[in-house]
Amino acid sequence: MDELKNTPVPLRRDRLSEVPAEIGTPDYSASELTPGIVHIGTGNFHRAHQAWYLHRLMQDGQARDWAIVGAGVRPGDAAMREKLLAQECVTTLIELSPEGTSAEITGSMIDFVPVDEDNASLVACMADPAIRIVSLTVTEGGYYVDPSTGKFDPDHPDILHDAAHPSEPRTAFGAIIEALRQRRDAGQGPFTVQSCDNLRGNGDITRDTVLSLARLIDKDLADWIEAHCTFPNSMVDCIVPATGPDEIAAARALGVDDAAPVTHENFRQWVIEDSFCAGRPDWDRVGATFTDRVHDYETMKIRILNAGHQVLANAGEVLSVPTIADCMAHPDISAFWRKVERDEIVPHVDPVPGMTPEDYVTLIEERFANPAIRDTTRRVAFDGSSRHSGFVLPILRDALASGAPVEGLILVEALWARMCHGTREDGSEIAPNDPNWPALMAASAAAREDPQAWLEQRGIYGDLAEDRRVSEPFARWLETIWQQGTEAALRAYVNAR
Repeated sequence: MDELKNTPVPLRRDRLSEVPAEIGTPDYSASELTPGIVHIGTGNFHRAHQAWYLHRLMQDGQARDWAIVGAGVRPGDAAMREKLLAQECVTTLIELSPEGTSAEITGSMIDFVPVDEDNASLVACMADPAIRIVSLTVTEGGYYVDPSTGKFDPDHPDILHDAAHPSEPRTAFGAIIEALRQRRDAGQGPFTVQSCDNLRGNGDITRDTVLSLARLIDKDLADWIEAHCTFPNSMVDCIVPATGPDEIAAARALGVDDAAPVTHENFRQWVIEDSFCAGRPDWDRVGATFTDRVHDYETMKIRILNAGHQVLANAGEVLSVPTIADCMAHPDISAFWRKVERDEIVPHVDPVPGMTPEDYVTLIEERFANPAIRDTTRRVAFDGSSRHSGFVLPILRDALASGAPVEGLILVEALWARMCHGTREDGSEIAPNDPNWPALMAASAAAREDPQAWLEQRGIYGDLAEDRRVSEPFARWLETIWQQGTEAALRAYVNAR
C-alpha cells in the first residue's frame, strides 16, 4: 500500500483529483474552455509566463473563451506536441524559492496543432475567426533581422521560400500572413500578433517582419494587415531553466508524473502595450501591467537582466562554473558583474514608476543568486550571436556615443570570444552552443593571433570593428585572458581605478 501511495500520478485532466492536495490544480475543466489564442513556441517560458497568467484568470472564472492552442513551426516542435497531447496539455509548474518549493498544475492550453512541413494545420487554425491573438516565443534570433543592420533580412532562405510559396510557408510569419489572407478574403476580422520574446520593441520588430514579408508576397495584403492588425510591445520576465531529468524527477518526487514539467523562479513580470485589435484577456487583474511606457520597462530589464546574464555566462562557461547562481557565488565573476552593472549599464537606463535602475540591479542580484534555480550557464550563453547583438552591443554603442566607460563591456566581448574557442580553462570541451558556432569558432581561433579577426564579424559588430576605442581594449583584454587567465582579467578590471 505504501508503494502505491508513493507512486506519482500520471498527469491527465481526469487524474487531477488524485494529485497530492498541496499541489494546486485547475478549478475549471477543458469542456468549459474555448480557444482564443494560438501560441507558436510552447517552450518552458511560455508555459511558466503567458499561460500561467491566463490560468490565473481562469481560476477566477474569467477568460474561459481565451484558451490557448499550442503550435510550432520546426520539426523539433513535434516532440513537444506529442508530450503535451499525451497529458491533455496540462503542465506542472514548480516554483523554486530560496524558502522552499511549491507546485501547481495549469490547464489554460487545450490543444496543439499538428506540426506540418507546409504549416497547413497552423494556418487553418489561425484562420478560424475564434482566434483573436496569435502570440510567439520563437527566441530573440527568430525574427529574421540582420544583426548588422537591425533591419529585416529579405535574403534569408526561409524568407525567400515563403515569398515564393506563400501558401506553403516555412516560417511562423509566413503562416501568419497566409492565415490573415484567408481571413481577409473570407470577410473576417484580423487578429493581434503578440511577441513574448526578449526583444526591445518586440511588437515593433514583429510588425516589421510581418509587413516586410507580406510586401514581398502581396502589397495589397500588406496594406490590409498594416491597417487592421496590431502588434503590441511587451516586456516579459521570469527566469525559467531548461527541463531535463532532474526536473522530471522533481515533479515525480512531488507526486506527479509529468513528461514536460517547468521549473521557475518566484518572480514574474509582464508589461504590455494595450493595443489589441480583436480584444484581449484582462491579464492586469492577475498582475500584468498595461502601460504606454513599455519601452522604459523593457530597456531596464533587457539591459540589466539580459545583458547582465551575458556578463556572467561567458566567464562562467570558460571557468567551468555550472549555473548562474554558482556564478554569483564566485567572488571574481560576481564582483565583475556588479561593477559592469553599476558603472557601465545603469548610466544608460532610465527609472520606471516605483523602480530605479540601482534598485533593479539589487533585485536582479537577489534573483540571480537564488540557489534553488539551477539555470545553467550553457543555457544563458546559448545563441550569443543574437544575445550580444541585442543586449550588450546597444549599451556599448550608447556608452561610446556619450563618452562613458566601456572597459567592462569590451571585456564581456573578449570573454565571449574566448568561450567560442570551444574549450574551457580546465581543458574540457564546450559543445556547439550557437547557430553560427563554426564561424564563431573560426573567428575565435584567428583572434588568438589577430584580435581584430573577432571584431571583423561585421554581421555582429558592424562599424564597431573600426573604432579604436573598441579594438584596442578588446585586443588587450583578449591577450590578458589567453596569457593570464579569465580570473586575472576579471580582477584587473575590478581593481582598476
